[in-house]
Amino acid sequence: MPTCLWILILSSSYNLHDEEIDRGDWEGGRERARERERERERERGPGKHVPWAPAMASWPLSQRCVFRPLPAASPRPKSGSSPASGLFPPSRGPLPSAVPGFSRGAAGGIDIRRSLGRWEWAFRVSAPSRVAPLEGERESRRRSEEPTVASGGDEKEEAFDPAMPPPFGLAEIRAAIPKHCWVKDPWRSMSYVVRDVVAVLGFAAAAAYINSWIAWPLYWVAQGTMFWALFVLGHDCGHGSFSNDPKLNSVVGHLLHSSILVPYHGWRISHRTHHQNHGHVENDESWHPLPENLYRSLDSLTKKLRFTLPFPLLAYPLYLWGRSPGKSGSHFHPSSDLFVPNERKDVTTSTICWTAMAVILAGLTFLTGPIQMLKLYAVPYGIFVMWLDLVTYLHHHGHEEKLPWYRGKEWSYLRGGLTTLDRDYGWINNIHHDIGTHVIHHLFPQIPHYHLIEATEAAKPVLGKYYREPAKSVPLPFHLFGVLLRSMKQDHYVSDTGDIVYYETDRRLSVASEAE
Repeated sequence: MPTCLWILILSSSYNLHDEEIDRGDWEGGRERARERERERERERGPGKHVPWAPAMASWPLSQRCVFRPLPAASPRPKSGSSPASGLFPPSRGPLPSAVPGFSRGAAGGIDIRRSLGRWEWAFRVSAPSRVAPLEGERESRRRSEEPTVASGGDEKEEAFDPAMPPPFGLAEIRAAIPKHCWVKDPWRSMSYVVRDVVAVLGFAAAAAYINSWIAWPLYWVAQGTMFWALFVLGHDCGHGSFSNDPKLNSVVGHLLHSSILVPYHGWRISHRTHHQNHGHVENDESWHPLPENLYRSLDSLTKKLRFTLPFPLLAYPLYLWGRSPGKSGSHFHPSSDLFVPNERKDVTTSTICWTAMAVILAGLTFLTGPIQMLKLYAVPYGIFVMWLDLVTYLHHHGHEEKLPWYRGKEWSYLRGGLTTLDRDYGWINNIHHDIGTHVIHHLFPQIPHYHLIEATEAAKPVLGKYYREPAKSVPLPFHLFGVLLRSMKQDHYVSDTGDIVYYETDRRLSVASEAE
């Protein structure tokens, strides 16, 4: 029943129908109500209030005499009688001093008073200027105002844990990369091969012609870097990012890798294992951490060779023959633990190609003399090996903050790949085919190297803090030697237990290295 009708019933019940309440009477009633309210306040004393007043105040009357709730900004009270409970007419007889659900006096609601033997009614409905927040709102506001971990200045942000599972998946990263970044252009790939081969032959011819001890060191650095560039192109053949033709990939890969004494298929298969298990303590293939028990079992000479520069930068040929500590097998032997039976034919083919290159080098040594071959090939080969070990190590080590390694259920392809690092090599980036753009390459090795930078830029918004921006090299990456040295002093082994582990430091080895 509409509220206005209840008002008429109440008025007739208390003989108010013959009382004409004009505007002056209404205002006078309001004044008297205020006076009574002030008297009650004095009687109650300071700080006291009517507990159910806000309940009624939050339910104002509309102009059509119906109750409607306040907007969401002023929530309905939790407790107290329903505001509508005061609308039902009381029984005949004296009215109670208070009607549940109604506020009295200036607080708004119905003011009931006795005057001249008759009941006078006055409706005064007002919304409070500020409704007290509910307990849940106060708690929410308090939490929102609490400071979080400061990142510097007045900006505040939550602490980031790189070991937490990312809030995105491979599909989201893939979707962010433009479609043309996945397209392989064999002609463009071959153009890089031609460029690098011409550079290698040109450097060798120029150095042999000049034949000056002033020019030889420059040649060694330049030619060793170009050997490394040839390796990266063969690396793309191994991933299938060179072209969509497996035969073309295999032929070009064999020619490039054999020329720098790398067994193409043997390395390709072990490198595939590295990508499939990146970030896994036991299953990763290259530069993976040593569990503590294995580390403690190494003799002092092995520890020294592994963690004291420049020896780690000369490790690659040894790795090809005997793999890493704790693993057995060879990249040259088809029956190695690295390979499954159906891969043995490919491994044998690559070993034959490697042997053929070794025979060619031996013949050239006989024709030109060992000193000339040392200057033309052996020293640049050593520079190439240093480049390979430096780059591959720093892609997985040396970040300013410790990054996790995984095992067991905590490991996944995505989480392992997100622990890899991009590195900037300044002027060398283009020469070695942007191999420093490594995170996206590790997650999607089928993307050609000439699209890696664009793909990385497109994926950064998805990766968020899981992508670590590399320090810039201007113009050459000399600062990376400091990063390498610091990592060699600190990153020695990981715990034997736990599915998320971090590198730990052998203080005795670190102190011994500093003393030297």
